[in-house]
Amino acid sequence: MQIHTEVWAAAQTGDRAALQVLLTQLRPDIRRYARFQCHRASVIDDVVQEALIVVYRRIGTVRNVATLGVWLGRVVARLCALPALTLMRGVEELSSIEESAHFARMPVDDLRIDLTRALESLPATHRQIILLRDFEELTIGEIADRLNITREAAKSRLHRARLLVREYLMPANRGDDDVQA
Repeated sequence: MQIHTEVWAAAQTGDRAALQVLLTQLRPDIRRYARFQCHRASVIDDVVQEALIVVYRRIGTVRNVATLGVWLGRVVARLCALPALTLMRGVEELSSIEESAHFARMPVDDLRIDLTRALESLPATHRQIILLRDFEELTIGEIADRLNITREAAKSRLHRARLLVREYLMPANRGDDDVQA
């Protein structure tokens, strides 16, 4: 990975032209990482696109160009593991073998649709905190600062939001088996 220090410095300060050059330079490396780490070739393009978005949003948090490759590798690894519940990293362990078996049997695309619907069903404050933590990858402290709440409140809200998502995803709670009149 060869990044010019001038481009790097300018991109970190928010220079859009430099950021565009940086993203263009990083794309082949990100694609190579994705080919290596993703188990399904069908997700590589999506992972590359999502990784570029993460770079765009979070480039200012990378301390120096020497650590960029390692950071990108971690970002791509997380994105390759995304196919559903792992997207909510830090989710508490599934509470039973039945839950694990249920999610393991579901087609990944169905699980993604269900997860999207679960997120859409959340109140705005809960949806927002999941998006900040799991999509924007903000820390609890960063979330608390952005929302002007305490760290404890951010943790509590995130925990509650994840519980609501889990309740939505569990088949007994979704009403898939029952037809309501």
